[in-house]
Amino acid sequence: QMSNPFIYDTGKRSPYGCLGHEVQIEHIKAYVCRPSFFTDKAVIVIHDVFGWQFPDIRYIVDLIAGHGYITICPDFFKGTDPWKSTDHWADFADWMKEHDPMKVDKETDVTLKYLKEQCGARKIGIAGFSWGGMAAHHLMLKNPQLAAGVSLYGIIRDSEERYDLLNPTFFIFGEKDHTISYDQITLLEDKLKQYCKVAYKIKVYPGQVHGFAQLKPEDMKPEDKPYIEEARKDMIDWIKQFI
Repeated sequence: QMSNPFIYDTGKRSPYGCLGHEVQIEHIKAYVCRPSFFTDKAVIVIHDVFGWQFPDIRYIVDLIAGHGYITICPDFFKGTDPWKSTDHWADFADWMKEHDPMKVDKETDVTLKYLKEQCGARKIGIAGFSWGGMAAHHLMLKNPQLAAGVSLYGIIRDSEERYDLLNPTFFIFGEKDHTISYDQITLLEDKLKQYCKVAYKIKVYPGQVHGFAQLKPEDMKPEDKPYIEEARKDMIDWIKQFI
């Protein structure tokens, strides 16, 4: 049930001074941050419903780039409006029909081409958050060019083809996420055990709500901070293991 996917008030997010820059790639814009040294390793970050310009997601892009990856967050909404905190959650299902996280293949291909041809990337992974977590799960089933993936609190849609992952994938969840039940996580675990032929990992972080891992330091509650930092470290460690 996606009646209210985000508890936190997006209108009260602290501003963020970005380290990267924006580029135009074919029909989409993207936010890119690169490390200070040359690398042929890259990570595509897939934003949540609040889009590629949301400060929290740009903070994550910069954070991953700081670990030595060319990091890019393309606008998977292709210039259309992201979900806004002023919108009504009753309309969310209709909005989702127009913004399907399973229809990200074309933009991903455009981004992969850019990373390979313009940035010299040879090994590329993805990390997706919420809406982007669903998109990352989809892409790890469909795109063999992605060497590793992290899906953070992407709602799980149960169907047999959801479990035969092409490359190592890590699933991150919050224990108190009201959009994903514990039963769904258990089901995911059971089905991956049955169908998945590559490395995978599932981890649930105590007391954490939907969207927890994106928060910037000044927006974290002290009791959540250790879990947020742990989830980010786990995400980076997974990427480093395979990319």
